[in-house]
Order: sequence, then C-alpha cells, then structure tokens
Amino acid sequence: MFVLDPTTLVGFHTWLSLIAIVAGFPMTAALLKGHLSPRWNGIYLSTAFACSATGYAFPFDRVLPSHIVGAVSLVLIVLAGLALYAFALRDVWRRIYAITAVLSFYLLIFVLIAQLFLKVNVLHDMAPTQSEPPFAIAQVLALIVFLILTLLAARRFGAGVAAARTA
Repeated sequence: MFVLDPTTLVGFHTWLSLIAIVAGFPMTAALLKGHLSPRWNGIYLSTAFACSATGYAFPFDRVLPSHIVGAVSLVLIVLAGLALYAFALRDVWRRIYAITAVLSFYLLIFVLIAQLFLKVNVLHDMAPTQSEPPFAIAQVLALIVFLILTLLAARRFGAGVAAARTA
C-alpha cells in the first residue's frame, strides 16, 4: 500500500507537492477564464514554494537536475508572488503572474511524471532509465499542453482588468 508519512521529510515534501498539484488545477482553470481564485492561488503558491524549498533539505553532494528544476520553480513562484501581492497585478504584472504561475505548475507536473515513471511499476517497466520513448512522449505532451495553457492564461487573464479578483 502506498502510504507517505507526513512526519518524514520525504513524506512532507511529497504531500506539499500533491497539494500544490491539486490546487494548481483550479488556479489554472480560473486564469483561463480570466479570473483569479484567491483561495486556490494562495494554497498553490504557498505549497509549491514550500515543496521546491524543501527539496534542498535532502542530502546531496553535487547539483542534480532536480536542484535546477527546483531553482527555476522558486524563481517563477517568487515572481508570481511579487506580481500578485507586491504589484497587485497592475499593468504588465497581471500577465507576468499568469505566465509564471502556470509555468511553475508545469514544473510540478514535469516532476510528477518523472516520479511516476520511477515509482509505478508498469511505467517504470516501459522506461526504466527515463530515456525511452514512452517517458519522452509523456514529457513532450505535458510540455505542449502547458505551453498552450500558459499562452491562453496570459492572453485571457493578462488582458483582464486588475479589479477582476473574483473566483
């Protein structure tokens, strides 16, 4: 049975990522409608930030690809937080928010796909080294979907008025 103890670092980190992913869906859906969902945005930004930050608490002796993804994610989440909270989505910051929030969500999905191919036997058997076509296809499809979502969110939410703070 798949059980993650939230009192361990791995469990806590994983639960943060799962909560951020769940919150990312309604957050992105609202942006695609040209709206902001304050509740989901707050949950998403806080858990996504904490997830990326806790990734650096694991022992390591060299920089790994996960550290690079985590650093990019943290930059995107900080920019999204600045756009939302410091600049109140004024002017260009509205579009910056949409782009950075959705791209940071993509990075969580990118890592989720990698973890699924590591941990789920049927997926692992299809791509044991993550260099096989099934893994590449899954990642490319996710990238294409999120590029489209990012463009749509930037257009629909970015074009709206700053006062559109409705769920």
